[in-house]
Amino acid sequence: MPLPPLATELPPPALATLSRSQPLRTPCGDGAISWRSWGEGEPLVLLHGGSGSWTHWIRNVEVLAASGRRVLAPDLPGFGDSARPPAGQDADAIVEPLAQGLRALAGDAPLDVMGFSFGGLTAALLAAAQPLRVRRLLLVGSPGLGLRSDRLPLVSWRQAGDAVGRDAAHRSNLATLMLHRAESVDDLAAAVQAANLPRDRMHRRRLALTDILVRTLPAITCRIDAIYGDKDALYLNKLPQLAALLRSGPTFHELVLVPDAGHWVQYEAAEAFNREALRLLATAAA
Repeated sequence: MPLPPLATELPPPALATLSRSQPLRTPCGDGAISWRSWGEGEPLVLLHGGSGSWTHWIRNVEVLAASGRRVLAPDLPGFGDSARPPAGQDADAIVEPLAQGLRALAGDAPLDVMGFSFGGLTAALLAAAQPLRVRRLLLVGSPGLGLRSDRLPLVSWRQAGDAVGRDAAHRSNLATLMLHRAESVDDLAAAVQAANLPRDRMHRRRLALTDILVRTLPAITCRIDAIYGDKDALYLNKLPQLAALLRSGPTFHELVLVPDAGHWVQYEAAEAFNREALRLLATAAA
């Protein structure tokens, strides 16, 4: 049974941010990609992480738009309110419908693209496949580096008996995987997580567990920068290896490690993240 629109399950803070956006749609398979746009000016594309939606950027979109950018944030195909891609169940299947959507919304000019986690991997594949499409690439907590961590002890929210149990499972998983500080696992984070996870229809994703990003970096011709939380659960005790692998890309410039922040760095340390993202984008433009 199809789920109701994402907005019907979002909390008031997310709905307030949503109300200040413009809804857009572009074709995708048997349906459409759902986009949201904030602000005016040079486009900045934000690609969310796995099992997510535009709400992974809930604490960033309006700050970035206020800097004079037109922020375009889709629900990637197979997530949120967007249809599945026409073929495939992983990041590589998303590249073509995403590129077509960007062309429809922003023309053929090269764009700045920022991708979080799975969205960073998708953005890298896009930049490699269509080098004239991406002008600058900013990776945020992106996987695909071949740095396998120990399996994190996540709780099955689907097996929870009631709403209280599901909320407890979501909060536990946020603390384990996404957020470092206990106080960061707040009501907004839990509500966004609860709204997003049932809308993930891309269950066969495996590319993030490989070294595909490392193998893709040499094919990217635009400037690449990266922001990671220095307490990212996926890379604990592996930050030197992460830095070396990213710097193996010939066009890689700067890695920023945000102190005391986990994987969902742009949520947990939004002020620091927004400041560094805007600095990197301005540096790249110089």
